[in-house]
Amino acid sequence: MSKKDTERILKILEKSWERISIPRVKNLKIIEIEENKNILVIDTIVAIFTVNDHILPFLGKIEILDKFPSVTVDSGSIRFICNGAKILRPGIVNFDSFKKDDIVVVKDEKFKKYLAVGTAIEDSFQAQTMQKGPIINNIHYVGDKFWNAFKEISFRL
Repeated sequence: MSKKDTERILKILEKSWERISIPRVKNLKIIEIEENKNILVIDTIVAIFTVNDHILPFLGKIEILDKFPSVTVDSGSIRFICNGAKILRPGIVNFDSFKKDDIVVVKDEKFKKYLAVGTAIEDSFQAQTMQKGPIINNIHYVGDKFWNAFKEISFRL
């Protein structure tokens, strides 16, 4: 990866991951899962890098996920979310504060486990007033291609 591309990715991270201290590095590891879907590794940070320059935290890194706003969903939503469905208003039982297009993590109500990461379609204030409709685009979820690929490659990192 070129120095220019590395700098571009680091700038995207600094902008969208405001609460995370991004280490200054010269080398990034990018593992292509499929076209426009990559796993990005910077020191101890693992992220999902997709088309449209979305860089989302990987679900296996709880210490990073804890620094992002979250929503909590009821148990009836879990199987849909873990199959890639958008996070819909009726299933959300609790909101942190977030703006439209922010990165938001999704937790289950019973065990508080992270299920998915996506981008907000609505800000949290507006979403709380809604009775139905999509609130978060589900980009990375437990059991997806990123999750399974990382399990296979993690021993080599």
